[in-house]
Amino acid sequence: MPRFNVTIAGELNMDLILYGLPAELPPERELLADRMMLTLGGSSAIVAHNLAALGSRVGYQSRIGDDQLGRLALERLSEIGVDVSYVRQVSSPIKSGLSIILQREGWRNILTYPGTIAELTLTDLDFDYLADSHHFHLCSFYLQTALQPHVAGIFERLKDKGLTTSLDTNDDPADQWDGGLREVLPHLDVFFPNAREARRIAGTDDLEVAIKTLAETVPIVVVKLGQEGAMAQCGKERFFSPAFKVNAVDAVGAGDSFDAGFLHEFVRGADLTTCLNAGNRAGALSATRAGGTEAFRENEHRQDFLRKHDVALAQK
Repeated sequence: MPRFNVTIAGELNMDLILYGLPAELPPERELLADRMMLTLGGSSAIVAHNLAALGSRVGYQSRIGDDQLGRLALERLSEIGVDVSYVRQVSSPIKSGLSIILQREGWRNILTYPGTIAELTLTDLDFDYLADSHHFHLCSFYLQTALQPHVAGIFERLKDKGLTTSLDTNDDPADQWDGGLREVLPHLDVFFPNAREARRIAGTDDLEVAIKTLAETVPIVVVKLGQEGAMAQCGKERFFSPAFKVNAVDAVGAGDSFDAGFLHEFVRGADLTTCLNAGNRAGALSATRAGGTEAFRENEHRQDFLRKHDVALAQK
C-alpha cells in the first residue's frame, strides 16, 4: 500500500490579495484598497492543501527560501496534514515567491515574484518519495523554469513506477505555450487546462478543435469552463458537469481547488461524472472565501458546505 494517495512537486508561496482598488492605476498616486488577505498561494500548494482537507494523504516537495513568507506557507500546508518533510528550505538571496492579486469585479491582475518557484530543480526531488503514491500531480509548468526541461522525464519515470499522472500548466507569462510541453503530454493520464489554456496550447481559437487535438494525446482532457462548469473528453466520450451556484467572494484558486476535488475522487476509482462533480463542488467551496484555501481551512464551514451539496453531487 503506497504511503500517499497523491504526491505533488511544485511551488510554495503566499498570495497577497487586495480588494476595492480602482480599475485604473495612475503612476505616482497612493491608491487605497478596502480589504486584504494574506493566504497560502501557488497552484501546487493550493491543490495539496485542499486535497488534504478533503481527506487524501498528500506528500509534497518544493523549494522555499529561509524567510518569513516561506515559513508561513510551510506552516499552512503542515497544519492541514500535508507531509512537508521533503520540502527544501534554502538560505540564499533569492526569497520565497509571492503573488500580489489585485481583485476587481469579475477580473483581476496577478503580479508574481517567482523567487524560489523558478529555482526548484531536479536535484531537489526525491523520486522514491514521489513514487510512494497512487498518483503524481504537477502545476504551474511555465513558472518552474529550472525544472521545466526535466518534467517529461519526471512523468515518464513515475509512470514506469505504476503511478497515474496529471498536469495543470496554469498561465504562461511569456504567452508562448511550449517549453517542452508537447514532450510532456504523452506521459499524462489527466490534463487540466481551462478553456483559454486549451486553445493556446493547441494553437487554435476553436475550443472544440483544441479539445479534439489534446484528446488525441492525453487519455482524459478536463477543461474548466468557469461559471459554466467543467467537461471531460475521454477518447470519443464527452462528460459534462454544471457549476454549483454560490455567493462567490473571489475566484482565486478555484481552478486549483477543482483539481483537488477531481483528484480526490479519481484516485479512488470514481467515474468521470463523479470526478467532475467533485471538482466543481470543491471549486465552488473555494470561492466562498477569499483566496484558494481559506474555505478549506475553516473546518465547520467546509464540512457544512460538503454536507449541504452532497445530494446535489450525487444527483447531477
